[in-house]
Amino acid sequence: MAMGSFNSPGTQMPTAEINMTPLVDVMLVLLIIFIITAPLMTHSVKVDLPRAASTPTPEKPMTLQVSITGESLIYVGNATVDRNGLEQKFREAVAQDANVEMHLKADRDTRYETVAETMSAARRAGLTKIGFVTQPASEQR
Repeated sequence: MAMGSFNSPGTQMPTAEINMTPLVDVMLVLLIIFIITAPLMTHSVKVDLPRAASTPTPEKPMTLQVSITGESLIYVGNATVDRNGLEQKFREAVAQDANVEMHLKADRDTRYETVAETMSAARRAGLTKIGFVTQPASEQR
């Protein structure tokens, strides 16, 4: 839209305006192209797949929750176990499920000796999968 100015009436300066018509034309053409091609993208090829029988996936192995407190008390599940009966408890778990996993939670103040003895008893009992449970850094004290 041209605006007048206070300059002399015979010398008008050209004004620069954006012509929206080509932009709208291009957008309408793209819209029509997408409307036409969208149903073609969902077209699938009918394939008659062969049928096969397979064994079901194995269930998740049993987990053995072992916790050690700062006072060196050892818990298997919710029951307190003394160090002498620990290996026997692990053997019972291995007898139930050969792929049993041990999740070891040790308090920050636990002596390393207690953790090492617990891991050694688990290894002697036949536990091969031992994992340490930790707390993410953002949730620590």
